[in-house]
Amino acid sequence: MLNACQALEKQGVAVTFLPVDRNGRVNPEAVRRSIRPETVLITVMHANNELGTVQPLEEIGRIAKETDVYFHTDAVQSAGKLPINVNAMQVDLLSISGHKLYAPQGIGALYVRSGTRLRQFLYGGHHQRGFRPGTENVPGIVGLGKAADLARRSLEKDARRISDLRDDLERGLLARVPDARLNGSDAPRTPNTTNITFAGVEGEALVIALDLRGLACSTGAACSSGAVEPSHVLTAIGLPPEEARASLRFSLGRHTTRADIDFALDVVPAAVAQLRELSPAYRKAVEAS
Repeated sequence: MLNACQALEKQGVAVTFLPVDRNGRVNPEAVRRSIRPETVLITVMHANNELGTVQPLEEIGRIAKETDVYFHTDAVQSAGKLPINVNAMQVDLLSISGHKLYAPQGIGALYVRSGTRLRQFLYGGHHQRGFRPGTENVPGIVGLGKAADLARRSLEKDARRISDLRDDLERGLLARVPDARLNGSDAPRTPNTTNITFAGVEGEALVIALDLRGLACSTGAACSSGAVEPSHVLTAIGLPPEEARASLRFSLGRHTTRADIDFALDVVPAAVAQLRELSPAYRKAVEAS
């Protein structure tokens, strides 16, 4: 979504980017203050992909309705994990990606509220109500529908089980790893995501060390010209670059088990300790304290 807004800027569209608080949440009143007479669209992620932070969409939706501005949300990270009520949120547009809720890769959906005006930007055919050319991906569409139905049926049970596992992972890592800290945990979150800073460790090195031990996680960082940049999400919530680079995102899912959490609680502290032993800066900081 950020890249799409930046692409619009390059085309001459005026885009206002709003700050977030230390938990990654947008202030609805900041949204209200940013609206200009020429504003045509408000777009906000429902849940952040690195922190899991859930945005106050119902409040923002009321503001959009009061000011007669179209409201879009990217619900890729929340669909299948949180209840979604387009009427309560008062969104005009909502986008999802199928693979995030166990549908086949390569399929997604856009909810469009009746009366919302859209302009075609791909030409050559009259499929999908005239908005897109090309034959529809029927197997993908069926898969997405079935995946959505399964997610709806097990949503409450899955959310409760996964959030319990996530909480156990967080408590265990904070207890076993000195100088570890949760990011964005003081706000409502999706049940499956946690982001933790491990001071004195390079996140990329830790990801590699954990991968070699059989544990998959991510830094959220982007590589550019061979240099690893800190996550823009983490710097936006106030983390200095060195702490952002020392942070990892752990994602749980429908198939995560208690044994997986126990395994993570064994390998993560050991990997962090090993990397800290190799870090003169961290050893020096510990000795000074």
